[in-house]
Amino acid sequence: MKRVLAIILGGGKGSRLYPLTKMRAKPAVPLAGKYRLIDIPISNCINSDINKMYVLTQFNSASLNRHIGQTYNLSAPFGQGFVEVLAAQQTPESPSWFEGTADAVRKYQWLFQEWDVDEYLILSGDQLYRMDYSLFVEHHRSQGADLTVAALPVDASQAEGFGLMRTDDNGNIKEFREKPTGDSLKAMAVDTSRFGLPKESAIQKPYLASMGIYVFSRDTLFDLLNKHPSHTDFGKEVIPEALNRGDKLKSYVFNDYWEDIGTIGAFFESNLALTQQPTPPFSFYDEKFPIYTRQRYLPPSKLVDAQITNSIVCEGSILKSCSIHHCVLGVRSRIESEVVLEDCLVMGSDFFESSDERIALRKGGGIPLGVGVGTTVKRAILDKNTRVGDNVKILNKERIEEADRADQGFYIRNGIVVVVKNATIPDGTII
Repeated sequence: MKRVLAIILGGGKGSRLYPLTKMRAKPAVPLAGKYRLIDIPISNCINSDINKMYVLTQFNSASLNRHIGQTYNLSAPFGQGFVEVLAAQQTPESPSWFEGTADAVRKYQWLFQEWDVDEYLILSGDQLYRMDYSLFVEHHRSQGADLTVAALPVDASQAEGFGLMRTDDNGNIKEFREKPTGDSLKAMAVDTSRFGLPKESAIQKPYLASMGIYVFSRDTLFDLLNKHPSHTDFGKEVIPEALNRGDKLKSYVFNDYWEDIGTIGAFFESNLALTQQPTPPFSFYDEKFPIYTRQRYLPPSKLVDAQITNSIVCEGSILKSCSIHHCVLGVRSRIESEVVLEDCLVMGSDFFESSDERIALRKGGGIPLGVGVGTTVKRAILDKNTRVGDNVKILNKERIEEADRADQGFYIRNGIVVVVKNATIPDGTII
């Protein structure tokens, strides 16, 4: 794997994850209380012995830079590698920002070509899954492929949202269509049992969806990018072009947990699914294939007469006489007495406030970090460093699906109330 370079695509504005992307790039969005989305592909690379990684982004990259700089020093203990963020930039030769996934790679190809590698592994920065990329790359090599696309078996209801590939019995891609519907969708069905799926699963999931994860042979990638400068997207343009000109395209079927964290709803459900017992769909408790993140050296959490069920509580948290059900509480979460949290994602805080600071804040009319006394929050996301006052009710009783209340510090997306980073919700507020 020393001759593989990983390129992680950080995505665009992340509008579907807004307001979580209001102040940060999509890969920097917190995940599972203590991680960030970018930790998933980077950890997969490290565990696959791939230690040369670039992360491409163009929006709000400051926190992403800081997280990667504080977390991943791949010169030790992982070997002589690196993780580096490449932000979009305007130059005389390239006056525009990134215009798509392929365009982002094209704009930095001068840098990627400097590395003496045989393959380029193209990854997404906003997906939750665990994959050994070395098996993916070895499959690409053993098949003598020019391009290999990671494929996820899906059912008809899921298929319409993906680029689909139709393959022959040997996994050769014969056709690629972006988000087909109707008869066009039915024509893309394949017998997925030949890729190892049990017969029942194969009947339920007859479509192969592109995961947006690719292995390109060196010459193939740059030849496609340079000969077709107007092609800006891998799924919509580059892959169909490779098929049209007769390149050898193979599929690599991945039949395991995979979630595209594309919307607030998907992000919320994926986080809360981690609390399922005894076997959550995705686990961070795999010693052989760990997910890495920043070391914070925080004290253990302190629980004072708290009732907690089916939840995750990260380190550095203080919970007092509260009721927590089906929640994920991030690092340094502060939950006061008589609080009820149900179906919530609380991202915690970037810093502690001492008891003296909290008392002084209250005396001055301010609100301390965390969730105040007597507050009830259900089906909500509280972003980093939020200050929710006493006797607040965040319930969305009117079942509003979409709303923008930026002046009040919150939004509603997919029926989920999202209190934005650093927001203050005054005492007694009802949402």
